[in-house]
Amino acid sequence: MRMKSLIKTAFFVACMLFAVHASADTIIGGDVTHTVGKGENLYRVGAKYGVYWKAIARTNGLSEKDPLVEGTTLKLNTRRIVPRVVDNGIIINIPDRTLYFFREKQLMALPVGLGAIFKNEYSDWKTPEGKFRIVSKRKDPTWYVPESIQIEYAIKGKNIEETVPPGPKNPLGKYAIKTSLPAVLIHETIWPGSVYRYMSHGCIRMLPEHIEQLFPLVEVNMPGEIIYEPVKVALTEDGRTFVEIRTDIYRKHKSLKNYTTKLIESRGMSDKVDWQKIDRLIKEESGIAEDVSLGKPARSAASSGSGSSVRPGFTGRVVDYFRNKFKKADQASTQTKF
Repeated sequence: MRMKSLIKTAFFVACMLFAVHASADTIIGGDVTHTVGKGENLYRVGAKYGVYWKAIARTNGLSEKDPLVEGTTLKLNTRRIVPRVVDNGIIINIPDRTLYFFREKQLMALPVGLGAIFKNEYSDWKTPEGKFRIVSKRKDPTWYVPESIQIEYAIKGKNIEETVPPGPKNPLGKYAIKTSLPAVLIHETIWPGSVYRYMSHGCIRMLPEHIEQLFPLVEVNMPGEIIYEPVKVALTEDGRTFVEIRTDIYRKHKSLKNYTTKLIESRGMSDKVDWQKIDRLIKEESGIAEDVSLGKPARSAASSGSGSSVRPGFTGRVVDYFRNKFKKADQASTQTKF
């Protein structure tokens, strides 16, 4: 049953996992559909696919306040630009709330929850930027509560233990991956509604079904980096220009429009793009990569949903990839204690 569940989940990342090519910028994702399950809301659907919940409502003509009806089919656009490509390792881009996992020229992109916009004299909750390495990985971890959180609870008059044992009340869930950045963990969360949002104390939160995929693939000493790129530009192999604009959530840029303009100019694309489309993207901050090229494409991109072509048998190769990886991971887990 566990293997069937993992293979089923692999279909979700099918549009986000493929061989990485260095010859052109990398665009992943495209148009997908989702059938609303029992108890699901826009936040949860957005967290599963890495799509802004307001964009889901707008695309499907839904009110942002009304609950989702079970059985409803939703249309989603998951197309995004990969901000940075590495041979092996982890890249986490704060503005697009996505963890990009690279291994053996394969890429898996998974939505994450990040640090809230909060700072006082005791702590800064924003997720920090910087390079790191994986220090350790733990299954059923004990949570050693950071001093800053203990102080926060004390100020509010609430009690909190210095350690929280494994179990349903442990905020780290069943899986925790420790990075070399101080107090920054990649971990499962018992609050799934916080994924793909900025609500943590700085750690990287993941849905249970996503970290279950990631955990066996991550290796101790694997390199990684947390970056901050709210605007991404990509040039496809057929000469089309895509732009993706997201909210400058930590307010690192005085003007998102000026930042976008300079980025496009630095790529030598100023006279090749439709600036009216770019102005709309800046206003919407939808996080969806769109073709902003002047003129119509030589061929329709509707079939692939992005500027990157998808080869026949792609989904089958994804399933085979995960089947082999999890088979090896399951064999190794019988010999390894965390």
